[in-house]
Amino acid sequence: MKLSFPALGGFLLVPFLCVVSQQDSSQQKPREKPKDTAASEEPSQSGASERKNPVKPTPENLAEAKKFFGYDCAMCHGAAGDGKGDLAASMDLKMKDWRDASTLAAISDGEIFDLIIKGKGKMTGEGDRFSKEMVWKLVNYVRSFAKKDTAAVPKSGP
Repeated sequence: MKLSFPALGGFLLVPFLCVVSQQDSSQQKPREKPKDTAASEEPSQSGASERKNPVKPTPENLAEAKKFFGYDCAMCHGAAGDGKGDLAASMDLKMKDWRDASTLAAISDGEIFDLIIKGKGKMTGEGDRFSKEMVWKLVNYVRSFAKKDTAAVPKSGP
């Protein structure tokens, strides 16, 4: 069987159009999703500061969160939570020092949770990449930076 050039072109064109159509429909879905989620997330914003962390800060949970923090967060926030990560320095970002207890005292667990999920400024949110349980573990890990630093500082004076 001998195929002519137009028949061969048509034979190759059909799969190409299917792939393009598939990509076009998959690109439209993310554009529609934020509209739906924006409306549903708005009421939770008001309750973000009231949400309590359901995950206990056990040594195992903190160790697991430390691993994830090292992969995704330390490049900007620093391995010690000091805000002096390599990427933050190269992008000239001013990051907060989480070792200072007063920095974290003004932020609730629910607000930290939302920051991790949604992001802020140049920080992209984790969205659906992490489970909710892992995000709560990260909240505990972020809080642990201030506890480590205050425990290491000797008290001065009588």
